[in-house]
Amino acid sequence: MGRFTQGIYGYVFAVLVCLAGAGLFLLVTPQSRTEHIPRVNYSIDQANAARAATYEIVSPREVLPDWVPNSSTLTDEGGAVTWRLGFATAQRQHAMLAQSDERPLDDFANRMANTDKATGSRDINGETWQERIRQDKNQRSLVRILPDRTVVVTGTADWAELTALAESLVAQPRPAATVSATS
Repeated sequence: MGRFTQGIYGYVFAVLVCLAGAGLFLLVTPQSRTEHIPRVNYSIDQANAARAATYEIVSPREVLPDWVPNSSTLTDEGGAVTWRLGFATAQRQHAMLAQSDERPLDDFANRMANTDKATGSRDINGETWQERIRQDKNQRSLVRILPDRTVVVTGTADWAELTALAESLVAQPRPAATVSATS
């Protein structure tokens, strides 16, 4: 036993014991090979946005196939209601729907698109959307500036996926006021 605890044999033996322990640990530790994208239920933010906004909220008719809604943020600052809804697309890129009545409307569009330069336009469901590109951020945006609000579809997704998101948008009705019964 003395020769395993002294000299070079001792070092080699200690290294082998450590490697065997690490290998055993890796063998018994569960490992997931599946992708995990957190999914959010945005229906509460959607209803609250429709209730709080003075403008007509739009949202996807339904979640597009293989897309995952992964973020939803609703803010009401200074009377401007802003709702941002993010997705992981089928190609696992990012796409976001952002809408607000923040004034000036152009500033909101410029901030969401990270550029104020329109590079073209696209007809989607009979409506004209501005195309904007920010090459250094790999960001493409579709922008609609309306009299009462701005709607932006943006992200690292390609034009086809951003267009599919814009095509899926439908106006959301205002939720009915809740009636409380008092006895």
